[in-house]
Amino acid sequence: MQDEKVVAFQDIKPAAYRHYLVISVDHIPTVRDLQRRAEDYSLVRHMLNVGQELLQQDAPQSNQYRWKHVKYLSLGPLGGFIEAEKLLEKIKPFSSTSS
Repeated sequence: MQDEKVVAFQDIKPAAYRHYLVISVDHIPTVRDLQRRAEDYSLVRHMLNVGQELLQQDAPQSNQYRWKHVKYLSLGPLGGFIEAEKLLEKIKPFSSTSS
């Protein structure tokens, strides 16, 4: 699957029974380059939605599966992972309205 924002496909060496890679079309060197901006938040949310849609198409009964991790390459040569929802919390834009 491909759209204007992402390319998505099954991993050739899956770490799980259902393992998809969803990659931004625009190069993002590391997760640390994502900032609290609407466009970064929107991109990550879109990536998660695409992964969930692929999983639903491939395995509609897959309620037990979760879209969970985002690769975090800035932790050295082996990288690491951050939970997707935690990443979204970190880059959620600040509200422009004040009380």
